Amino acid sequence: MAARFGFQTVPERIFRQLLRRGPSVGESSSINRVSSQPHRTYRAAVCTELKKPLVLQDLQATELKPAEVRVSVHCCGVNFADILACQGLYQEKPPLPFTPGMEFSGCVVETGSKVTTVQKGDRVMGVSGGSAMAEECIVDQKVLWKIPEEVGYEEAAALPVSYGTGLLALQHRAATQPGETVLVTAAAGGAGLAAVDIAAHVLQAKVIAAAGSDEKCVLAVQKGAYASINYNTSNLKEELKKLTNKKGVNVVFDAVGGDIFKDALSSLSWEGRILVVGFAGGSIPSVPANLLLLKNISAMGVFWGRYREQDFPVFSQSISRAVQLCQEGKIRPHIGAVFKLQQVNEAFLQVMQRASVGKVVLSMK
Repeated sequence: MAARFGFQTVPERIFRQLLRRGPSVGESSSINRVSSQPHRTYRAAVCTELKKPLVLQDLQATELKPAEVRVSVHCCGVNFADILACQGLYQEKPPLPFTPGMEFSGCVVETGSKVTTVQKGDRVMGVSGGSAMAEECIVDQKVLWKIPEEVGYEEAAALPVSYGTGLLALQHRAATQPGETVLVTAAAGGAGLAAVDIAAHVLQAKVIAAAGSDEKCVLAVQKGAYASINYNTSNLKEELKKLTNKKGVNVVFDAVGGDIFKDALSSLSWEGRILVVGFAGGSIPSVPANLLLLKNISAMGVFWGRYREQDFPVFSQSISRAVQLCQEGKIRPHIGAVFKLQQVNEAFLQVMQRASVGKVVLSMK
């Protein structure tokens, strides 16, 4: 699949070279530290130059605003969007230098004067516009959720982006109904496995998982899919015809793009919906409008993070619902690998190479 979709990006080659040249980030010989500050500092992974490995820096802790909360980060989810941001390829482009990290779990250590939702000592999970790949982060109280006792820090850090996206896409955007057939591409990735989990166990849909290896297909079936397709060894369109008796699928959750998107689009049933979640394959496809008309199908964009500004209640509900479902045992994030903060570049490389399954997590403790 790597050759087919061009996963060997320029940053991956740079990461490979620099990781071979010396010790991993975090060792005294390979990091930049800003330790001259007279006040308390904390360690963070920092993007100082686009398309280059991250470095660890000691950053000065800042004072809280009235509605802000300081969280001691225990775990941070690694998302493809973090890697894109560090390449300058994400929709939102933070100014350099910046600390990536969109989702985290941890413990409240300080609250601003107007904070009423959490208190010191609370176990919380949250989202940020970046900055979570650090020993601590500061966020507004409204983007924090308390972690139920039944949920660990690693699982909590894996919930917001993948499960928030999956719930918003499949439920809010596509209005997936019980008994409908849902195709999930890149089904063994963080977002893909979450979509399989949600579609099968929450929405009671029939899930077909598509992935790039037999091992990944097996995992997706274990997660709830009733059938799987290895699109590196099989023809996706032909296999979907067989599995659906030529009826097609009702909903597609696609995070790959390229030819996989085109095959999935043409495999939709009458009034089917395809959810455009991302382009991990590297190729952004065009949509043939005539096909939309002839089959009365819909192509729907899903930029989950944008809901934070455009429709916060919907954004917040997607995470609250994920927490509730996890607490009830109806969904369970799959943690594929855990790295220490000083191994952040190795974690990025594993995601870029598609060497991991499920969610990759950084642990600060």
